[in-house]
Amino acid sequence: MDLLNKLLQPLKPKRPMKFPYTFTAKIAQFPLMFHLKRQWLWRYYLYGVIASIPVFWKIHKMANSPSNIQKWKEMAEEERYHAAHKWD
Repeated sequence: MDLLNKLLQPLKPKRPMKFPYTFTAKIAQFPLMFHLKRQWLWRYYLYGVIASIPVFWKIHKMANSPSNIQKWKEMAEEERYHAAHKWD
């Protein structure tokens, strides 16, 4: 968090407006560090992404396996056949 403080330090206005009228002034005066330090979402977001990568990788491997691709091709051909001969 110390590095983030150093990066955001030059962005703070020297004399903040009493009320930020423009959108840019509102962004410049937004208390970003307050939210980053006190909200649980920012703390655990990275942990959640790291924990979910193996799950999504396993699903990706299963969905793109050659047997599954062949199965879906057969299902699509069957669906096209039924759609073509629906009113016969």
